[in-house]
Amino acid sequence: MFHNIIEVLILSAIQGISEFLPISSSAHLILVSSLYEFKSSSLLIDISLHLGSLFAIIYFFRKDLLDVKNNKRLLSLIVLGSIPLIIVGYILYSTGIIYELRNIKIIAWTTLIFGIVLFIADRNRFDKKISSNLNLQSILFISLFQMLSLVPGVSRAGITITAARILRFNRLDSSKISFLLSIPALGGASFLGLKDVFSQSVEFNYLVVIAIVASFIFSFATVKFFLIYINKFSMNAFVIYRILIALILFAIIY
Repeated sequence: MFHNIIEVLILSAIQGISEFLPISSSAHLILVSSLYEFKSSSLLIDISLHLGSLFAIIYFFRKDLLDVKNNKRLLSLIVLGSIPLIIVGYILYSTGIIYELRNIKIIAWTTLIFGIVLFIADRNRFDKKISSNLNLQSILFISLFQMLSLVPGVSRAGITITAARILRFNRLDSSKISFLLSIPALGGASFLGLKDVFSQSVEFNYLVVIAIVASFIFSFATVKFFLIYINKFSMNAFVIYRILIALILFAIIY
């Protein structure tokens, strides 16, 4: 019992921290689960981890989400920008292609390549803001990049921040766009997962509650401190981290 709780807490920390940082949560969860063969890792626990992150980001932006009157345009753009990911994600999921992409070689190369792309996009100082510069064209551009995050290692947070930086949004607002886009993405992933869970005879237990609560805490803390960090520093630390992870994976693979 204690061992299972420790495993779930570790998975919750990985999910909560890596989901909103530009380092790919799916890659970390796949790698850690495969390397350590966690007995507690399952479809239900995976869904619980995503639900914890979803609840955390909704709670963090609750004022913006509830103030529909003043944020109607922003919320509409976020919904529109999420449609391509949801459609392509469903196609890859229903055809089984999504599972073929869970390959360590793919993760190694995408971690390296898109880390370098993030570094290039983040080099210059830009000052575009959500309030005055986010429009249909820009959100559709970001949404096309976001579809790449269906490949493990790309990082949904990383690729959406990269796209926003290419469009000359400042780091803080690029991160906020990424976080807001994570709500439909996490919601869609959780819905597909729950659909599978209810079609099977899966038993709900205390580990599910622990996973949701722990993931919520780690996710909320990560979003809060990342926005403080990124307002003062560049993405270089995350780029270096991605390169190091990629090099370690290359050493294992080759």
